[in-house]
Amino acid sequence: MTTAPRIAVQWAGPAPPPMAVALSGRTLLLVAGMPGAGKSTLLAGLPCRDGVVVLDSDAQRETVRRVLGSRSLPYGWYRPLVHLLHRIALLLAAISAAPTVVVHLPATDARTRAVVAWLATVTGRTAHLLWVHVDPEDARRGQIERGRVIRAASFAGHARRAEASVAELRAGPPYGWASATVVERAAARGGLRIIDTATR
Repeated sequence: MTTAPRIAVQWAGPAPPPMAVALSGRTLLLVAGMPGAGKSTLLAGLPCRDGVVVLDSDAQRETVRRVLGSRSLPYGWYRPLVHLLHRIALLLAAISAAPTVVVHLPATDARTRAVVAWLATVTGRTAHLLWVHVDPEDARRGQIERGRVIRAASFAGHARRAEASVAELRAGPPYGWASATVVERAAARGGLRIIDTATR
Protein backbone atom coordinates (compact mmCIF):
# COMPACT_ATOMS: atom_id res chain seq x y z
CA MET A 1 0.00 0.00 0.00
CA THR A 2 1.39 3.42 -0.97
CA THR A 3 1.97 5.90 1.83
CA ALA A 4 0.99 9.45 0.91
CA PRO A 5 3.42 12.22 1.88
CA ARG A 6 2.89 13.78 5.29
CA ILE A 7 3.42 17.50 4.87
CA ALA A 8 3.70 19.82 7.87
CA VAL A 9 2.88 23.43 7.00
CA GLN A 10 2.06 25.06 10.35
CA TRP A 11 4.38 27.69 11.79
CA ALA A 12 4.47 30.81 13.96
CA GLY A 13 6.13 34.03 12.83
CA PRO A 14 7.56 35.15 9.50
CA ALA A 15 10.09 32.32 9.09
CA PRO A 16 8.35 28.94 8.65
CA PRO A 17 10.22 25.70 9.28
CA PRO A 18 10.92 23.36 6.36
CA MET A 19 8.04 21.25 5.14
CA ALA A 20 8.62 17.58 5.88
CA VAL A 21 7.60 15.19 3.10
CA ALA A 22 7.64 11.50 3.96
CA LEU A 23 8.19 9.16 0.99
CA SER A 24 8.99 5.49 0.64
CA GLY A 25 10.35 3.31 -2.17
CA ARG A 26 10.84 4.48 -5.76
CA THR A 27 9.07 7.83 -5.91
CA LEU A 28 8.76 10.89 -8.11
CA LEU A 29 7.73 14.13 -6.41
CA LEU A 30 6.55 16.88 -8.75
CA VAL A 31 6.77 20.40 -7.30
CA ALA A 32 4.40 22.44 -9.44
CA GLY A 33 2.73 25.85 -9.55
CA MET A 34 2.69 29.09 -11.49
CA PRO A 35 5.97 30.67 -12.60
CA GLY A 36 7.00 32.86 -9.67
CA ALA A 37 5.13 30.78 -7.09
CA GLY A 38 8.28 29.96 -5.13
CA LYS A 39 9.13 26.45 -6.38
CA SER A 40 12.85 27.19 -6.74
CA THR A 41 12.87 28.75 -3.27
CA LEU A 42 11.27 25.62 -1.90
CA LEU A 43 13.94 23.39 -3.45
CA ALA A 44 16.94 25.66 -2.88
CA GLY A 45 17.39 24.60 0.72
CA LEU A 46 16.80 20.88 0.15
CA PRO A 47 19.85 19.13 1.62
CA CYS A 48 21.93 16.99 -0.73
CA ARG A 49 21.40 13.35 0.12
CA ASP A 50 22.32 10.02 -1.43
CA GLY A 51 19.43 8.54 -3.34
CA VAL A 52 17.64 11.85 -3.95
CA VAL A 53 17.90 13.54 -7.36
CA VAL A 54 16.64 17.14 -7.45
CA LEU A 55 15.91 18.71 -10.83
CA ASP A 56 15.40 22.47 -10.99
CA SER A 57 15.19 24.20 -14.36
CA ASP A 58 17.33 27.02 -12.96
CA ALA A 59 20.32 24.66 -13.09
CA GLN A 60 19.70 23.98 -16.78
CA ARG A 61 19.32 27.68 -17.42
CA GLU A 62 22.66 28.49 -15.81
CA THR A 63 24.37 25.71 -17.76
CA VAL A 64 23.08 27.07 -21.06
CA ARG A 65 24.08 30.60 -20.12
CA ARG A 66 27.62 29.46 -19.35
CA VAL A 67 27.87 27.60 -22.66
CA LEU A 68 26.57 30.60 -24.58
CA GLY A 69 29.04 32.79 -22.71
CA SER A 70 26.70 35.74 -22.35
CA ARG A 71 24.74 36.53 -19.20
CA SER A 72 23.03 39.44 -20.93
CA LEU A 73 21.32 37.30 -23.56
CA PRO A 74 17.51 37.50 -23.12
CA TYR A 75 16.16 34.32 -21.55
CA GLY A 76 13.38 34.13 -24.14
CA TRP A 77 15.96 33.42 -26.84
CA TYR A 78 17.07 30.16 -25.30
CA ARG A 79 14.07 29.18 -23.14
CA PRO A 80 13.05 26.28 -25.47
CA LEU A 81 16.52 24.75 -25.11
CA VAL A 82 16.35 25.01 -21.32
CA HIS A 83 12.94 23.32 -21.32
CA LEU A 84 14.21 20.53 -23.57
CA LEU A 85 17.27 19.86 -21.42
CA HIS A 86 15.17 19.90 -18.25
CA ARG A 87 12.78 17.30 -19.63
CA ILE A 88 15.64 15.11 -20.84
CA ALA A 89 17.15 15.32 -17.35
CA LEU A 90 13.79 14.26 -15.88
CA LEU A 91 13.58 11.25 -18.20
CA LEU A 92 17.12 10.13 -17.34
CA ALA A 93 16.52 10.57 -13.62
CA ALA A 94 13.22 8.67 -13.75
CA ILE A 95 14.83 5.61 -15.37
CA SER A 96 17.84 5.76 -13.04
CA ALA A 97 18.32 3.67 -9.92
CA ALA A 98 17.86 6.69 -7.64
CA PRO A 99 15.04 5.96 -5.17
CA THR A 100 13.66 9.50 -5.12
CA VAL A 101 13.36 12.06 -7.92
CA VAL A 102 12.16 15.59 -7.13
CA VAL A 103 11.38 17.76 -10.15
CA HIS A 104 10.40 21.41 -10.53
CA LEU A 105 7.91 22.16 -13.32
CA PRO A 106 5.08 24.70 -13.58
CA ALA A 107 2.77 21.92 -14.83
CA THR A 108 -0.25 24.22 -14.79
CA ASP A 109 -1.53 22.17 -17.73
CA ALA A 110 -3.28 18.96 -16.66
CA ARG A 111 -1.75 17.18 -19.66
CA THR A 112 1.77 17.94 -18.44
CA ARG A 113 0.92 16.53 -15.02
CA ALA A 114 -0.57 13.44 -16.66
CA VAL A 115 2.64 12.86 -18.65
CA VAL A 116 4.76 13.14 -15.48
CA ALA A 117 2.47 10.67 -13.69
CA TRP A 118 2.72 8.31 -16.66
CA LEU A 119 6.52 8.59 -16.64
CA ALA A 120 6.55 7.71 -12.95
CA THR A 121 4.37 4.65 -13.59
CA VAL A 122 6.39 3.26 -16.49
CA THR A 123 9.64 3.69 -14.55
CA GLY A 124 8.28 1.91 -11.49
CA ARG A 125 7.81 4.99 -9.34
CA THR A 126 4.97 6.25 -7.18
CA ALA A 127 3.93 9.77 -8.24
CA HIS A 128 3.29 12.49 -5.65
CA LEU A 129 2.35 16.09 -6.41
CA LEU A 130 3.13 19.16 -4.30
CA TRP A 131 1.45 22.30 -5.65
CA VAL A 132 2.67 25.72 -4.49
CA HIS A 133 -0.34 28.03 -4.62
CA VAL A 134 0.03 31.77 -5.14
CA ASP A 135 -2.13 34.66 -6.29
CA PRO A 136 -1.25 35.87 -9.81
CA GLU A 137 -0.15 39.27 -8.47
CA ASP A 138 2.30 37.66 -6.05
CA ALA A 139 3.55 35.32 -8.76
CA ARG A 140 4.24 38.28 -11.02
CA ARG A 141 6.20 39.97 -8.25
CA GLY A 142 8.14 36.74 -7.75
CA GLN A 143 9.11 36.73 -11.42
CA ILE A 144 10.29 40.33 -11.23
CA GLU A 145 12.37 39.56 -8.12
CA ARG A 146 14.19 36.71 -9.84
CA GLY A 147 14.58 38.63 -13.11
CA ARG A 148 12.64 36.19 -15.28
CA VAL A 149 9.38 37.75 -16.38
CA ILE A 150 7.42 35.70 -18.90
CA ARG A 151 5.26 37.24 -21.61
CA ALA A 152 1.89 38.62 -20.51
CA ALA A 153 -0.10 36.24 -22.72
CA SER A 154 1.81 33.21 -21.44
CA PHE A 155 1.42 34.37 -17.84
CA ALA A 156 -2.33 34.83 -18.28
CA GLY A 157 -2.57 31.27 -19.57
CA HIS A 158 -0.67 29.93 -16.57
CA ALA A 159 -2.91 31.92 -14.21
CA ARG A 160 -6.08 30.63 -15.84
CA ARG A 161 -4.93 27.01 -15.78
CA ALA A 162 -3.57 27.32 -12.23
CA GLU A 163 -6.97 28.40 -10.90
CA ALA A 164 -8.61 25.31 -12.38
CA SER A 165 -5.73 23.10 -11.21
CA VAL A 166 -5.98 24.21 -7.58
CA ALA A 167 -9.69 23.43 -7.50
CA GLU A 168 -9.03 20.00 -9.00
CA LEU A 169 -6.14 19.13 -6.70
CA ARG A 170 -7.97 20.22 -3.55
CA ALA A 171 -10.71 17.77 -4.48
CA GLY A 172 -8.23 14.89 -4.35
CA PRO A 173 -5.36 13.31 -6.29
CA PRO A 174 -6.00 13.06 -10.05
CA TYR A 175 -5.67 9.72 -11.80
CA GLY A 176 -2.12 8.40 -11.65
CA TRP A 177 -1.12 10.32 -8.52
CA ALA A 178 -0.81 8.67 -5.11
CA SER A 179 -1.23 12.06 -3.44
CA ALA A 180 -1.71 15.73 -4.27
CA THR A 181 -1.06 18.45 -1.71
CA VAL A 182 -1.64 22.20 -2.09
CA VAL A 183 0.45 24.57 0.05
CA GLU A 184 0.54 28.35 0.16
CA ARG A 185 3.57 30.23 -1.17
CA ALA A 186 4.54 31.43 2.33
CA ALA A 187 5.27 27.83 3.31
CA ALA A 188 7.77 27.51 0.47
CA ARG A 189 10.08 30.05 2.10
CA GLY A 190 10.98 27.51 4.76
CA GLY A 191 12.29 24.97 2.28
CA LEU A 192 11.68 21.26 1.99
CA ARG A 193 12.93 18.12 3.72
CA ILE A 194 12.54 14.58 2.40
CA ILE A 195 12.02 11.82 4.96
CA ASP A 196 12.55 8.27 3.76
CA THR A 197 10.02 6.23 5.73
CA ALA A 198 11.66 2.96 4.62
CA THR A 199 14.65 3.74 6.85
CA ARG A 200 12.67 4.69 9.91
